[in-house]
Amino acid sequence: MKKTLSFFALISLFMLSSCGIYNFTGTGKIDAKTFQVNFFANNADLVEPGLDRKFTLALQDILQNQTNLNLVKNGADLTYEGEIVDYRISPMTATADQQAAQNRLKIRINVRFFNKNKETDDFEKPFEFYYDYPATTQLQGAVLDTALKEIFDRITQDIFNESLAKW
Repeated sequence: MKKTLSFFALISLFMLSSCGIYNFTGTGKIDAKTFQVNFFANNADLVEPGLDRKFTLALQDILQNQTNLNLVKNGADLTYEGEIVDYRISPMTATADQQAAQNRLKIRINVRFFNKNKETDDFEKPFEFYYDYPATTQLQGAVLDTALKEIFDRITQDIFNESLAKW
């Protein structure tokens, strides 16, 4: 029994050491020490107060939580900037009497990413996601908070993957 455990421990050690520079966020080695997230202005036709600040903070949070990079105000190795270009509520499904049964909140954000150390990684690209909710529910308070969290979680993860994880 003791030999079997030792064998599995040795195999596990070899497997983990062969992974090289991999880390659990999937980023590999990042050739940067700092990042900055410039304010994402809300340029959408329909304006939700505070949306710009909430998104900017959500992007900063995911980068701080999933990397060892330091957040700075100016002169960073990695820079994220852009604007919220669409905030739209649309009916999705209808009932038999032609009333909306479900609505969809969709947010699109245009992102520009600059890597001072590797300019070939630079990009400008839109990211979007949505949240469906019952048409009988008002999009405010806890419902809006849940919608924004789900949308921002997905968009910020997609931005992270595109800029650093290369998935």
